[in-house]
Amino acid sequence: MTSPLIDATDLQRLLRDGEPAALLDVRWELSTGPDRVGFERGHVPGAVFVDLDRDLAAPAGAAGAAGAAGAGAGGGRHPLPAAAAFTESMRAAGVGAGRPVVVYDAAPSMAAARAWWLLRFFGHSAVRVLDGGLSAWVDAGGAVDTGPWTPPRGDFAARPGAMPVLDAAGAAALARAGILLDARAPERFRGEQEPIDPVAGHIPGARNRPTSLNLTASSRFHDPAALREAFERAGVRAGTPVGAYCGSGITAAHEVLALELAGVSAALYPGSWSEWITDPGRPVATGP
Repeated sequence: MTSPLIDATDLQRLLRDGEPAALLDVRWELSTGPDRVGFERGHVPGAVFVDLDRDLAAPAGAAGAAGAAGAGAGGGRHPLPAAAAFTESMRAAGVGAGRPVVVYDAAPSMAAARAWWLLRFFGHSAVRVLDGGLSAWVDAGGAVDTGPWTPPRGDFAARPGAMPVLDAAGAAALARAGILLDARAPERFRGEQEPIDPVAGHIPGARNRPTSLNLTASSRFHDPAALREAFERAGVRAGTPVGAYCGSGITAAHEVLALELAGVSAALYPGSWSEWITDPGRPVATGP
């Protein structure tokens, strides 16, 4: 299996050798949103800025592409974009069907994982995340460019369904019959704090495994063996179906990426907690 990650040194070599990769800068923070200003101050040469809220999500509460595909979740704070909208965004960013794509953010790869997962979900098979993000690129001596630029238009055509997804009913069933991982911080999972969504707690039967545990102190992914052992401690076993959710489907994509590194295929609940709580009839659990 080709790793879904690429390190900064290998990316430098790839670009030096003239590999025609599309580079997407997906810097974004939950508290402040897309960081276009940071992009224009300095980015990997040849990268295009992708606005997570505009290009990698439908408007909050929309049905989204997963629902249109007949197997996913609508609603929530970051629904999946419709296929036509995602096609246009990726073509404008220079993404081609046969052209490798490298995505990155500032360092922790949370937003980059969303782009990786969406491209995979919509049928692009050659997508990698820059491990450690722009921070790792700069630490490795990589040059940076400033200001925006417009790449040649790509020809990518989004076709949903290439990655497994869950709707609310599927997430509830998986929590009972398999392993449903909640990728949020422990205090949010337990319902002690909820700074974003109007209801605190978690899906009954889910197990908490914060995405922060996927990373080293330098914001790079732990090696596959270490991730495999960590997920086994969370109950993940061969042959057991696994899924992940978070607040709105962003950091849960990071969990799916880490699971893939560990050799585990996992489904994503795109609507996640922010969609789950839109139905007051769905149960809410608190505590460990």
